[in-house]
Amino acid sequence: MAKNKTQKRSLKTDLQMIRRGYKLLYQACPQYLLWQTVASVSYMLLPYFALYMSSTIINAVFSGKDAAHLMLLAAVTVAGTIIIQILQRAINCKVEQQDNSHWHHMEMLFLRAQSRMQFKHFDDPETAQLRRRIRDFSNYGGHGLARLSWGYRDMLRAFFDMVVSVALTASLLRTVSDVSLSGFLAFVNSPWSLLVIVAFIVLTLLVNAFSVRVLQPKQTGIWEDRGQDRALFHRYIRDGAPDGKVMNGHSLVLLRGRSFLFDTVYAKKLYKIRTADRVILDATTTLLNIVLGIYVAAKAFIGTFGIGNFVLYQGTIQRFTTAFISFAASFVNLRHNNEYMEEVFRFFDLPDEMYRGTLAVEKRDDNQFEIEFRNVSFKYPGCDTYALRNVSFQFRIGEKLAFVGMNGSGKTTFIKLLCRLYDPSEGQILLNGIDITRYKLDEYLALFSVVFQDFYLFHYSLAENVACSLDYDEERITEALERVGYGDRLRELEKGLNTCCGKHYDVEGLETSTGEAQKIALARALYKDAPFFILDEPTASLDPIAEADVYARFNEIVTDKTAVFISHRLSSCRFCDHIVVFHEGQLIQYGSHNELIADENGQYYALWTAQAQHYTE
Repeated sequence: MAKNKTQKRSLKTDLQMIRRGYKLLYQACPQYLLWQTVASVSYMLLPYFALYMSSTIINAVFSGKDAAHLMLLAAVTVAGTIIIQILQRAINCKVEQQDNSHWHHMEMLFLRAQSRMQFKHFDDPETAQLRRRIRDFSNYGGHGLARLSWGYRDMLRAFFDMVVSVALTASLLRTVSDVSLSGFLAFVNSPWSLLVIVAFIVLTLLVNAFSVRVLQPKQTGIWEDRGQDRALFHRYIRDGAPDGKVMNGHSLVLLRGRSFLFDTVYAKKLYKIRTADRVILDATTTLLNIVLGIYVAAKAFIGTFGIGNFVLYQGTIQRFTTAFISFAASFVNLRHNNEYMEEVFRFFDLPDEMYRGTLAVEKRDDNQFEIEFRNVSFKYPGCDTYALRNVSFQFRIGEKLAFVGMNGSGKTTFIKLLCRLYDPSEGQILLNGIDITRYKLDEYLALFSVVFQDFYLFHYSLAENVACSLDYDEERITEALERVGYGDRLRELEKGLNTCCGKHYDVEGLETSTGEAQKIALARALYKDAPFFILDEPTASLDPIAEADVYARFNEIVTDKTAVFISHRLSSCRFCDHIVVFHEGQLIQYGSHNELIADENGQYYALWTAQAQHYTE
């Protein structure tokens, strides 16, 4: 990530970015910001109440108030302190509850964005890398939305501190007119003294602001230079367990980790900057407190206010100084954090260019849906070559089709266009004579049950994996699993359909073999019971006999559906009504197995002959 971007952006731009970031936080969890605001107000109640009551009691003592009055003030102080502490405890409990759930809400914000994301972005490795970077700089540096969360609390507390401290020190503006003063005391009693004090305070704050502005980003920069190394270090230790144990990979990671975790040059740089920052802060703050102490004491001496106010003003002015420095530091950190928020916004701003139609898909119990590809061509984003070129094809209702061809011939691309994961670069895809882009996307997608080669099982229950829902029909799920040949294994499971797939959430979860996982994915497609059934090489890891068995089962199951099977093993496709042959992005042959094998000059014959030694008649 480029450095010093903060200096290139204007203050207005930074404020707009910070504001947008807080809109995202509010969208993720409105209650979090509300309770942080309440907690920030309650945070300042006790110290200011204590300062105010202390000054009031001291003034009462020096003004000769009777014991009853003093006892009343003491009782008010004790009772008020107890009430504020109880209130703060209740608020803090609520804030802790919001803190615990806030991180989950932020993760859900990203998950919702991903679920709405156009597939071309979801399929793009750069998007996955962007999401990983956002997660890494949040987890290992506390940047991005995490920094906004902490910054909101710190800046709000500092802001309220400044407002209340200024309000309580307003009587410093007073002067006395019925005394004869000379020299330093006369100057203290004049309005000019206040201007000098304000100027001194401003100068001190500017010096500290300079330290915050210049030195803190340097500290952050040194730390961030190693941010990627830290993220990779943790990831290697976490993910590289087998190679780490067997191939001594952990030793490599630890040696590389030592090179940056214990880098003396890096440590010395960080120490020097931190020392300079602390010296400037402590020296200027101490000097300011001495000057203000002398000034407030002199004002009290000449009778501007009671001696108790000396305690009040010393406390409030110190809190104002600390609050201002904290506010400035938090704001500078938020401006610097915008470098990371740019990455976050990039993720949320990925454009959704896919047109989502408005037409409802006709509900048909007879599954009479006709789809036609008309002169369809397609290029993947960022690619100059066509993945499909001038493809025209029409599905016959209830037909079973096998799509075959070499890797990269266009078979899977054809299916992705059919399912509107992408839209054609040229040409049209029609459903019952109407361009599919005009239909409501959700209703159109409901027409397809698909099992892709890179299918995924969720680490949830077996039933939820098949239904893809928390609301499901157990009888239908069991029937689907029986049909794909998973019935015997299901009866062996102690928890049955409630068995968790994988051990992420349940140590007793089911570790499925590749074949078992594929059967569960196939059952998922059966359970959806859509008019079009598509298998995109989901059985690639099965042996030829097991694959043929799976396809034979589906030949019996999908009798009334339009079915498409994609496989590298041509022997598994012989049961299909017709075979569609793709080559270099074009549809070059169409016909039954017997028709295609008779054409010895055709691509299908070449593919079949190349695999012939694996087939047993």
